[in-house]
Amino acid sequence: MSESRTIRVTVRGSFDNLTDEQKAELIANGGDDLLTVAYTEQGHLTYDLAARPFFTFRFAEQVTDEKEIPQAAIRAEMKAVAWLEDRGYGYKKITSQTVDMSEVPLGKRGRREAAKSS
Repeated sequence: MSESRTIRVTVRGSFDNLTDEQKAELIANGGDDLLTVAYTEQGHLTYDLAARPFFTFRFAEQVTDEKEIPQAAIRAEMKAVAWLEDRGYGYKKITSQTVDMSEVPLGKRGRREAAKSS
């Protein structure tokens, strides 16, 4: 039986050709606090439109095989694009980056917690 792996996908891009009304709406909504970012299945959006036109979506997904990671990135990009298009927001330069959390080395605190639970 394969063990489930948590994949974090970060999708980045730029808003493009937004109307003044769309900009005002986005600024009013705030784009979430940059200090409370989270990777979720639905995606967590952050931006600071007053400073720059860039946005970041963060997605978490479970896969059972390393070969599924590229598809996880594609699904995350599609979710981000769907969110933007559903709201009529223009965008450009969509890119994504994946991190397999099973390959991230544990820091000192993580090793200590792992030792306690084993």
